[in-house]
Amino acid sequence: MQQEGSSLDLHNKKVTTSIKGTFVLILGVILIVISMGLSIAYGAADIKLTTVWEAVTDFNPENTSHQIIQEIRMPRAIAAVLVGALLATSGAVMQGLTRNPLASPSIMGVTDGAAFALVLTLAFFPTATILGLTFSSFVGAGVGVILVFMVGAFSKGGLTPVKLALAGVAVGSLLSALSTAIALHTQVAKNMSFWYAGGLTSTNWISVKVLVLSAGIGLLLAMYISRSITILSLGEEVSKGLGQNTIIVKSLGVLVVLLLTGAAVSVAGAVGFIGLVIPHMTRFIIGSDYRWIIPISAVLGGLLLVLADLVAKMVNAPYETPVGAITAIIGVPFFLYLARGERRGL
Repeated sequence: MQQEGSSLDLHNKKVTTSIKGTFVLILGVILIVISMGLSIAYGAADIKLTTVWEAVTDFNPENTSHQIIQEIRMPRAIAAVLVGALLATSGAVMQGLTRNPLASPSIMGVTDGAAFALVLTLAFFPTATILGLTFSSFVGAGVGVILVFMVGAFSKGGLTPVKLALAGVAVGSLLSALSTAIALHTQVAKNMSFWYAGGLTSTNWISVKVLVLSAGIGLLLAMYISRSITILSLGEEVSKGLGQNTIIVKSLGVLVVLLLTGAAVSVAGAVGFIGLVIPHMTRFIIGSDYRWIIPISAVLGGLLLVLADLVAKMVNAPYETPVGAITAIIGVPFFLYLARGERRGL
């Protein structure tokens, strides 16, 4: 009887999680569509929502507003959704693999590694295409991750969540300083200043295509290993005891992180803290099942960045505030709160 009761409770919990997860996904998608409409309509020159709808359904190439919507604002809004989704998913995967609540692309050296590679590319290969910049971002992100784990592993007492975060900050600071020095010496500092501020002003349809390709591969891989990440997040020994090959899971997870983060930062620059905040919000809503955490994180991450980009246009109109500053205002207090909690747990 006790086993039947436990099985029934587990079944009810799964059903509740499925209903809640489906509701959050549908609501999130609806809010994204509404937010994208507002983001496309609002800018240096406001455009009516009816005009936005006409530009989508009945495009007139001779209409200036339609051209602005199709060539500038629409790719920017789509890119905002995709970049937010990629960064949030990347953060969720990192937190699950490392069992570190402080893990995110902006803290674990991934973003700064990508920036270092981009500086080298802009300095020595100034004619590089966006595909070349994206590839260099992948390589730099990988170097950043490897350096962080090497520094953390050599510390006394081995890796802990806080030591991993500190290693990420140290490596990130080093790579950031090197990037700044090279940028100043090779006179590409102006280009990199826009990148470090984080933003979507230079987004075009080529950028969107790169993001769509990376999102398609990365999110499918993330969903493929989502169940394994759920088990791994319970602990290394538990995972191995259940017959899971942790090396393969971690390798695929790192590949997902590099793919998603590399594409996101090559397009939008150093947009921080989405990968930190969103996975925690998602776990609070849905629980610890990564089969739901990953898709919901993607939806909420996309929604957050679209709204942040909209706020960036409104704060100091007609000038734009870097979207990275908006996400930092949300993320920094949240990071300090988490770091304080982790320190109490040492």
